[in-house]
Amino acid sequence: MTSTGASVRLSLSALRAHRRRFVGTLTAVLLGVAFLTGTLIMGDTLRASFDTMFGNAASGTDAVVRSTNVVTVSGDSEGTRQPVSIALVQPIAKLPQVAAVAPDIQGAGQLIGSDGKPIGGQGPPTLAGNWIGDPKLNPYRIAEGRAPAAPGEVVVNRGTADKGGLKIGDTTVLRTPDPVHVTVVGLATFGGEDGMAQVTYTGMTLADAEKHLTPKPGQASSIQVRAGAGTSQRELVDALRPVLPPNTEAITGQASAAENQDKISGAFLSLFTTLLLVFSGIVLLVATFSIHNTFAIVVAQRTRENALLRALGASRRQILGSTLVEATVVGVIASAAGLAGGIGIAAGLQALFPAIGFPFPAGSLVISGVSMLLPLGVGLVVCVGSALVPAVHAGRTAPLAALRETAVDDSAASRPRAVTGLGLLLAAVAVVLAGALVNPSVWLSVVGAVLALTAFVVLGPVASTYAVRLLGAPLGRLRGATGHLARRNALRSPKRTASTATALMIGVAVVSLFTVFGASLKATMNQTVDRSFAGDVAISAPAFGAGGSGLSPQLAPAVGRLPDVDTAVGLGKGVAEVNGSGRALTVTDPAALARVFDLGEVDGTMKSLGTNGIAVSDTEAGKRGLHTGSTARLTFTDGKEQTFTVRAVFGQSELAGDYVITRQAWAPHRAQDSDSLIAVSFKAGVSTADGKAAVAKTAAAYGNPDVQTRGEYAQSSAGGIDMMLTLVYALLALAVLIALLGIANTLTLAIHERTRELGLLRAVGQTRRQLRAMVRWESVLVAAFGTAGGLLLGGALGWVLVKASEGAGDTAFAFALPPLRLLLIALVSVTAGALAGWRPARRAARLDVLRAIATD
Repeated sequence: MTSTGASVRLSLSALRAHRRRFVGTLTAVLLGVAFLTGTLIMGDTLRASFDTMFGNAASGTDAVVRSTNVVTVSGDSEGTRQPVSIALVQPIAKLPQVAAVAPDIQGAGQLIGSDGKPIGGQGPPTLAGNWIGDPKLNPYRIAEGRAPAAPGEVVVNRGTADKGGLKIGDTTVLRTPDPVHVTVVGLATFGGEDGMAQVTYTGMTLADAEKHLTPKPGQASSIQVRAGAGTSQRELVDALRPVLPPNTEAITGQASAAENQDKISGAFLSLFTTLLLVFSGIVLLVATFSIHNTFAIVVAQRTRENALLRALGASRRQILGSTLVEATVVGVIASAAGLAGGIGIAAGLQALFPAIGFPFPAGSLVISGVSMLLPLGVGLVVCVGSALVPAVHAGRTAPLAALRETAVDDSAASRPRAVTGLGLLLAAVAVVLAGALVNPSVWLSVVGAVLALTAFVVLGPVASTYAVRLLGAPLGRLRGATGHLARRNALRSPKRTASTATALMIGVAVVSLFTVFGASLKATMNQTVDRSFAGDVAISAPAFGAGGSGLSPQLAPAVGRLPDVDTAVGLGKGVAEVNGSGRALTVTDPAALARVFDLGEVDGTMKSLGTNGIAVSDTEAGKRGLHTGSTARLTFTDGKEQTFTVRAVFGQSELAGDYVITRQAWAPHRAQDSDSLIAVSFKAGVSTADGKAAVAKTAAAYGNPDVQTRGEYAQSSAGGIDMMLTLVYALLALAVLIALLGIANTLTLAIHERTRELGLLRAVGQTRRQLRAMVRWESVLVAAFGTAGGLLLGGALGWVLVKASEGAGDTAFAFALPPLRLLLIALVSVTAGALAGWRPARRAARLDVLRAIATD
């Protein structure tokens, strides 16, 4: 028999004889591979569904005419583009290559639902535009009712109508952001779907769109063109160029569809799939420790068996090969099952998203070769790689070991391990401090985090000895002999205890990291509002994402006229290139802004900016070399340039922005005007409750936006953080589950190797109940050690991430440790650890005493 054949036979024989030992390992690989497979399939399916939807929607548009003047600011890859003249429709229509042409006006418009609340706006855009009569140029199709024909009539995409409880014939308000009373006369679909994901759409007549969505009549966002028979898209674009004015371009319909698809779905899908892949990596990393621990214990338990094989002539290579073949077989079976499970996960997610109000486009699951082969390969690599070190250890078993009792992995903390671990820890501290304080960098902090995790793994056996003694000290007093035995068992093999706890530590560390970072973001928002906002109440647009129509610029003056109000100032948004770089502008009344916001120390005056003055934050002025009296060249989206004089440099800019100009200066260049925030301060003697009620009554006529106190405004501004944490907790639940399966698997294997010892304990008087308690408390100690390490590592890395983020930007972050949330994480983790020991404890208590004593 060949060496390979002998290894395979030995492996298969061992698997058949001890198949229960690998159930936990198989489950860990299966779950990890299933999560990765589901992520890849879901990403491919969504991408294909969006491709189909956008392809169907844009199939009739052969060319798009638009302005080339566009200003792009940080965080907005799309940019703000200048409108084009609707007058271009006539010369374009006369071209022989053109079959149809229509202006396309697009802007922000948020519908109010039947319950009086705005629909959408928490991320995806809320769009409004003119209804295009040519069905091939219009991506929307009438599904019910008719197209708008009279002033105030609108068509709404069916998904938005369902979400807002609207039906044909209903009247409601469309915030543009000025309130417009409209009647729903039709429901539409987009590319065969009820909507473009969660984007809301309202179609108006051309006259209404010009009136409410453009700075002045006669302008459109773009012009849609359909080619005549026999004319290709490229030929149509070439024919359009001679009739286009300067600073105007024509692109093919295919190019426009690709841009729109990337704008709506590309960035989101990349972020979505990247997030899931990161958590898949965390899950597989946790699984790696569980798999390694299983094989290390199994190899230790087989010391005499392997030694006997060596004594009978088996080579080291055969023993090593036998262990690796076992790992390969387990990996193949688990990965294959994981592929099937991943398809099920993807199908479940596809059905789940619409149920929770996130209607991704419908479509069949897309199962590509990559989404099958990659998880299969990853599962095999993780399983075999995790078993490699134990396999090498098995191959080194000496034949004389057969003469000893069964060897147990009782490796203690060695001096070289302690020195190496401390060295790695010092290196990690140096790198993270450099990435957080010296040279702020998120990537440098990530490198430090990896070093810190490595140091924790290496130092695990060293730390476990002291940690278990400390954590288990009260057990002796609380549980007597049972507690002493549980503590002794956890101390028996420091390396095994550390390896088992490390999987849980990683999961708890990541959960703690996001919890601390989320709490710090909330504290930062509270700090920003407390430091900068000196008003009494705020009227705000959605703070999370880019959705919503904003607030009517008429609202702040209306609130300011109330007898209870001292000052009401609206903060609008504009964009321009400042000395060649795209920058966001705050459009407001600078004098009123200084009364309601704490701008810090102001060099110059905010009262006389006029139509050619600008105020700049101290931070931005330092970066751009600006100071009071200097000039800056502003280029707006309409292509016009104007020189502004810096008349004030102010200290704090968290809410006020970095560049402030007056509404009079912005008016000639504005697009769809809106405010993102209105700050209100009351006159002396007016209570917050009375003033808020008066403001809310006035605001109700402008689409009923939220009126909030300072504390409520700060809390709502951080609302998206809780949503993020909920998603993180849900995704990390699988990693924690695998870690707990690892604890259960380790205890099960430990009970197998301690069968005789457990039998002797029962023989000398230990009851089944005491035996179950002993095993469960051992599980709790291991979980407590992993939890403590995870909380320590997660809290430290949370501080590093906060400091690195603060240094990488201009925001002054506040670090916050949420004690109640961290305590809850600790309680859930330790409780789950106790549950992980339930089945092994039950199995141990069922052992037959005489058979257990007779076990070799």
